[in-house]
Amino acid sequence: MRSQILVLLDKGVEFHFHVEDAPPLAPDLARAWLDAQFTALDCEPLRASGKVLTADKVLCVTQAAGASWFENEKWAAEYVKAVHGALKKPMIKVDVPAMAVTY
Repeated sequence: MRSQILVLLDKGVEFHFHVEDAPPLAPDLARAWLDAQFTALDCEPLRASGKVLTADKVLCVTQAAGASWFENEKWAAEYVKAVHGALKKPMIKVDVPAMAVTY
């Protein structure tokens, strides 16, 4: 089975990534990349408690990046490696309009 990441953004914009094209990062490196992007993109925690789950980071980074960042091939390739490395699922759907990450 081929692993994929599907990113759904506002206004019907979609990006499909095949994970085999970009081997995942090790889990600790993937989380570090997501942490760095979360900070660089000025993301805010989704939960009132301030606790940020890995899936929340993925969702916030995806939302803050928007279509313009995904059109940057280098950044998109790093995103795919980090998300796959952090979540370790064969099919990942990041749905910004629904504010959900599903596997």
